[in-house]
Amino acid sequence: MRSIIQYTAPLFLLLLLLGCEEEETFTLAEISPVETLYAPEEGRFFDLGAQGSAAFEWQAAKASDNGVVLYDVAFDVEGGDFSNPIYVVASDGRGFENRLTLSFTELNQIATLAGVEAEDQATLQWTVWSSKGINVTKSGLTRSFAVRRPGGFPTPDQLFLTGSATEGGEEIAEARAFTKTGATTYEIYTSLKPGTYRFITRRDDTAESFYIDGVKFRADGETTQTDDEQVYRIRLDFSDGTVSTSTIDKVELWFPPRGEFPFALNYSGNGTWVADDQPFEFKEESWGRDERYKFRFTVTDSDGNTTEEWYGSRNGDNARPDGNTPADFYELVPVTDDYWANSFKFRTEVDMATIDVRIIFNDSVPEYTHVVTVQ
Repeated sequence: MRSIIQYTAPLFLLLLLLGCEEEETFTLAEISPVETLYAPEEGRFFDLGAQGSAAFEWQAAKASDNGVVLYDVAFDVEGGDFSNPIYVVASDGRGFENRLTLSFTELNQIATLAGVEAEDQATLQWTVWSSKGINVTKSGLTRSFAVRRPGGFPTPDQLFLTGSATEGGEEIAEARAFTKTGATTYEIYTSLKPGTYRFITRRDDTAESFYIDGVKFRADGETTQTDDEQVYRIRLDFSDGTVSTSTIDKVELWFPPRGEFPFALNYSGNGTWVADDQPFEFKEESWGRDERYKFRFTVTDSDGNTTEEWYGSRNGDNARPDGNTPADFYELVPVTDDYWANSFKFRTEVDMATIDVRIIFNDSVPEYTHVVTVQ
C-alpha cells in the first residue's frame, strides 16, 4: 500500500502542474469586426408616426475557433463616436442573428433618448459590436438614418382636467377625471366657462400638464376659454398628440313607438344628464304595449358642423328587463339611427308612472350607462 502511494502522489502532482500550465496558456478566440452593413441604406428616412418597423442587417463576423458570435447594435447621435452610445440592444434571436428588427415605437423611444423633440426630424447613427464571451470587437463602420418623431407623448395612467374654466375650479384636488377609452386615448364630458384650463397627469403640483394648440395638444401650458358656458366633449390621443373638442347641444330620449322625443335631459355636471319627474306611458299595439327607447345626442364639432349621435343597447333587440336584470343591460354604446334597432325596453312598472332618467358618461362607472328610477 505504501509503494502505491509513493508512485501515485508524484503522478498527481505532475497532472496538477500540467493543468495549471494549460490554464495559464488559455486564450480567448479572436472575433473579426463586422465588415459590411447591408440595411438600411445610408440616409434612409423613417416617419415614426406611421405603423411599421425598420430592419438593420449586416455581414456576419467570424470567430477564430469557428464558434458562435453574438451581436449588439449601438445607436448614437449624429457625430457621436459611440464611446457613450444612447442605446445598445442585442440583435434578433437574443443576439445570435446578424439582423435587428425594431418597431417604429422602439425607434421613437431611441429618438427620445437622443433628445429629438416631438414632431422634429433628426439624424441618428448605428453600428454593430460582435462578441464572444468577454471579447468584444467594435466595427469601424457606421451608418446614418433620419427619423421624424410623431407628435404624441407617453400615455399616462390617468388624466385630469383642472383650471378656473372647469367644474372643479383651480383646486387640483377637485380636478375632473378623464375616461380612458383606448390604449392611448382619453375623453371627458364636462362644462367649461370663461377662464383657463389644462390637462394634468396627477392631482398634485408636480404633474405633467398639457394644453390645446389647434388640433394638437402640447406640454406645459394652459388653454384659454372665452366662449359662454357650454357642455363639451374633449378627446385626446397620446399616440399622435391630437385633440378634438365638440359641444353637446342636446340630449333626448327617443321613443320609437310614438315616433317622438318625449323629453330632453339636462346636464347636471360630472358628465351626467338628468330628466326628473317625467310621466311616461307605453303605446298600445295589437300584440301588447310597446316600451322601446334609446337616446339621441346633438353634437357640434369645432368647425361648426352639427351631427346626431345615437346611443343605445349593444343588443339589436331586448327582452323587457325586471328586478333581476344585470346592470350591464343598461350600458350605453354608440349605435345607428335605425328607427328600432338597438333599443332598450323599459321595465313593466314604468308604464303609467313618473320616472327619473339619468345618463352617466364619466369614470365612476365601468362603462357609460343610464339609470331609470320609478317614483
